Amino acid sequence: MHNADIIILGGGLVGLTLALALDAHGLSSVVIDPAEPADVLARGFDGRASAVASASHHMLDAIGIGARLAGQGCPIHSIKVSDGLTPRALLFDADPASGPLGVMYENRLLRRTLHAAASEVANINLLMPARPATVERDAVSARVTIDDGRVFTAALLIGAEGRNSPTRAAAGIKVARWSYDHTAIIATLGHARPHTGIAHEIFYPSGPFALLPMLDDQEGPRSAIVWTVAAEHGAAMLGLPDRAFLAEAEKRMGGMLGPLRSVSPRSSYPLGFHHTARITAERLALIGDAAHGIHPIAGQGLNLGFRDVAALAEVLVEGARLGLDLGDAQLLARYERWRALDSFLVAATTDGLTRLFGLPGKAPRAIRRFGLDMVGRIPPLKRAFMAEARGESGALPKLLQGLEV
Repeated sequence: MHNADIIILGGGLVGLTLALALDAHGLSSVVIDPAEPADVLARGFDGRASAVASASHHMLDAIGIGARLAGQGCPIHSIKVSDGLTPRALLFDADPASGPLGVMYENRLLRRTLHAAASEVANINLLMPARPATVERDAVSARVTIDDGRVFTAALLIGAEGRNSPTRAAAGIKVARWSYDHTAIIATLGHARPHTGIAHEIFYPSGPFALLPMLDDQEGPRSAIVWTVAAEHGAAMLGLPDRAFLAEAEKRMGGMLGPLRSVSPRSSYPLGFHHTARITAERLALIGDAAHGIHPIAGQGLNLGFRDVAALAEVLVEGARLGLDLGDAQLLARYERWRALDSFLVAATTDGLTRLFGLPGKAPRAIRRFGLDMVGRIPPLKRAFMAEARGESGALPKLLQGLEV
């Protein structure tokens, strides 16, 4: 039998970040994931890119990951939000004294960096590929038997397996979910004109079109796109010849970046919403997509998971210093209180924006544009939106402030 402070089921971006955050404070973990490392680290596994908000980046800096990523991401200096192609856009500019609003990284780079860091420390036992055969939780401990017969015990089990978390289902935690009947088309495109570090969120009745700045490659500037289309059109969009796809993308951008070129293969994934009724149970805590899944409209999905990590790490590290059982119900209740409201508000806001900007017609468009104008003209309101974009709203855990727990 093998012991650790916690067991994490799921070795994705959020699960590994939690393991590294705990390791930085002397707590041990076993990370169990059924995927082959060679598969998830392969170039074609995940063509997506993520905007890591400035607060989330403070945490990565604090646990030593930021230094490993230095110079490999593209800073986001401004975010421009518009209802269609109109000059009346809402612009959020970073304060030079506070640094960029966030940094764009390829998911493959994040995954490779986290795997490398986890493999170098003594407090993380990364088991890949490994599949749980049985999972048990009781008043004394959490126990996982993996498919080769080894048994691992810990004070606490973490569910970090993503949207279809079997751990969440086995715990009987109820989930509110629905589909948006939309598909996100993902690609990286090269372009003739520089993006100057500006991220664009262009709202169309058919769905938002996000244009996210990436580091230049050898041929010139490039950006990642997240293009929301009706689910029934997803396969057709993926199947378009490059020339036709680039022409359609250029129309969506209004030609702002000039002629386009393909840099990566296109991929897609269905869009949906889910939110759990609770994020804890007996000796169990959920993090990341196991707890909540939102529309990518504001690029907050990964950052929401990073907020979970920062809050849970602080709760567990402080509990360990007090000599408490890491599966103690009071510790889990603190994590639940800390994260439940914030995650629900972010989820509800992104869902509301998706529905509001999806309404066709002149009247809804006039209301939306009036709202964008008001946000731009009322400084406290604009600052609130800026804080949310940076991930700095609410009661911030110490890691999100760049501090050790």
